[in-house]
Amino acid sequence: MSIISLYLQQRNPTVSKAPELFETKTSSMKKIYLFLLLLAIVSIYSCKQKLNYPVTKKVNVTDDYFGTKVADPYRWLEDDTSKVTAEWVRVENKITNEYLSQIPFREKFREKLTKIWNFPKYSVPYREGKWYFYYKNDGLQNQSVLYVREGIEGTPRILLDPNKFSEDGTIALDDESASKDGKYLAFAISKSGSDWNEIRVLEIATGKQLADTLSWVKFSGMSWQGDGFYYNRYEKPAPGMELTSQSENQKVYFHKVGTKQKEDLIIYENRKEPKHNFSAQVTEDERFLILYETESTSGNSLVYKDLQKKNAPFRQLASGFEYEYGVVDNIGDKFLVVTNYKAPMKKLVLMDPATPEPKMWKTIIPERDDVLEEVELVGARVVSCYIQKAISKVFIYDLDGKFQYEMSLPGLGTISGISGKKGDPVAFYGYNSFTFPTTVFKYDIITNRSVVYTQPEIGFKSEDYEVKQVHFSSKDNTSVSMFIIHKKGLELNGDNPTMIYGYGGFNISLTPGFSISRTVFLENGGVYAVVNLRGGGEYGEEWHKAGTKERKQNVFNDFIAAAEFLIFEKYTNPNKLGMIGGSNGGLLVGAVMTQRPDLFKVAIPQVGVLDMLRYHKFTIGHAWASDYGTSETKEGFDYLIKYSPLHNLKKGVKYPATLAFTADHDDRVVPAHTFKFMATLQEDQTGDNPVLVRIGSKAGHGAGKPTAKIIDEVTDLWSFVFFNLGMTLK
Repeated sequence: MSIISLYLQQRNPTVSKAPELFETKTSSMKKIYLFLLLLAIVSIYSCKQKLNYPVTKKVNVTDDYFGTKVADPYRWLEDDTSKVTAEWVRVENKITNEYLSQIPFREKFREKLTKIWNFPKYSVPYREGKWYFYYKNDGLQNQSVLYVREGIEGTPRILLDPNKFSEDGTIALDDESASKDGKYLAFAISKSGSDWNEIRVLEIATGKQLADTLSWVKFSGMSWQGDGFYYNRYEKPAPGMELTSQSENQKVYFHKVGTKQKEDLIIYENRKEPKHNFSAQVTEDERFLILYETESTSGNSLVYKDLQKKNAPFRQLASGFEYEYGVVDNIGDKFLVVTNYKAPMKKLVLMDPATPEPKMWKTIIPERDDVLEEVELVGARVVSCYIQKAISKVFIYDLDGKFQYEMSLPGLGTISGISGKKGDPVAFYGYNSFTFPTTVFKYDIITNRSVVYTQPEIGFKSEDYEVKQVHFSSKDNTSVSMFIIHKKGLELNGDNPTMIYGYGGFNISLTPGFSISRTVFLENGGVYAVVNLRGGGEYGEEWHKAGTKERKQNVFNDFIAAAEFLIFEKYTNPNKLGMIGGSNGGLLVGAVMTQRPDLFKVAIPQVGVLDMLRYHKFTIGHAWASDYGTSETKEGFDYLIKYSPLHNLKKGVKYPATLAFTADHDDRVVPAHTFKFMATLQEDQTGDNPVLVRIGSKAGHGAGKPTAKIIDEVTDLWSFVFFNLGMTLK
């Protein structure tokens, strides 16, 4: 049987002979069509062949975990600076690029994405002094440009254009902070997606950049007091270890504009706990300095200093790391604090630093059934943002906690970036949903009215799609929620291409959000599902804790149950179902594909945490122990080894078609996770499903990635998904 006949039978079992498709054509036209079809089919067929993966060398490395020997034959791939690792990366990328280049519609995908990406995008504006700041991207600019205007209606001008930092757009503006008098702007730049920042300073009125340059800054804001600001930095790493060495001994410094970094004063450190991290915050009136200390990703202690008193010491407001405390601002000599202290859904309290004990707090907004996510002071009102069943709600109170009204939102979506000032009558916020692109609204706090400030025009017909929120039972009968998005009129025939996305960790909530690249999948008949897994923050701290440490398996069970629900309800079937997740979500995909390879056709683990026995040994990995635990304890090892994706791959198993993503400058989740996992997967895989890795260059964990690289990456991602789910690009 010919290649064409084989392919057509695979696509449509009722077709036995290709020529029957051309019965109405002339003989010459038949030949032309047949030749063109043959070219396309040969390309597709070559993609279907079993790939010859490189034979990755093995080394004799074994670790002893409490009497259990665990081999780590690809340990050498952890050395990201070695020539042999670089050669492995080159060969793997070559195989992946050859595979992707043979997908017939890959370039059409790139053209389509480039076209739909080309529309203006705006951030939520914010005010400092007389200036309003906001970001704008004209459409295809690699980096968004920072604009400033004097007053809300002032003429905008470019303050910083990161596209001029580098020709390829890989130097990004990572963060910025204006002094409270509107005189200076401190800004942090990141190179090639690394978490390392360099801070510089400019004059806002003139745009003149000053000589100030601060290096080896990471996980830091810039909080102003007068003509200087507080920031965090580390010591310079050893040469060659910049992207992998553990991030330890962070300190809080104060930098005065116009001085050299070596003159900066150390404000706070904890020499007894080198793995602790800090964050500095100055109250709006510049009276108090607040310092947060963390040992992991949840819980913090809190100290403060009265800046009006010379040589005043730091005093404790809250100790320990069991609970979270976030200062909204001060009201006179007291602090307005959001906390989950004995309130898993969080509450707002007024704390007197003279008597900071919990029994002395005044409750302003008590805990309710919804999760209190954010609080802002605007005018003389408290704007409180909640997550109610994974959807945003906003309630307005006075300063004494008396309810005023609910903010009216456009639909069931997500609010973000509320900005406003005490005393100001207006605020700004962003809003989006699965079918509603991010729009910026101007909000009048007095009249409780919102008007559109900036709105994109993208040509996506949201009225053609529907969003459902469903609930299903997980393995232990826990009820879990999930959003399902698809075209209206979808036939539940069990044969729809479907992608399911999840995260399930670090108290992070997955709420409705718009994705321009996802619209192509939806337009072509795809079903997209987003699951609110345990480990996330959608239902409070107890929901988060239920997906951590020895309970982490709950997260994977929830995701598997979501997939089974979609199959049972006849949305799809295992040959049409794919999954995707990044970072902690990459761990999710890695764990689920090793536990239930039969349930999915496609797996996309992006920058995933895949070696659970050694994750804490690199960069900031040790800070994730509150969610994961570590292999340093027997208890931790015993549950981590059961689900660690790297350690649960097995020879002779047919795993889903896999395209893993990582990048050479990812110093958050180092690429060694993906390198070792994919080397093992390629060795163990049976069957014809491709298992490939795409390793980006001059890119990191995701932040700051230029538009051109994003489009390239998304092109490859969706081309791979479409092809392996049997879809074609219309």
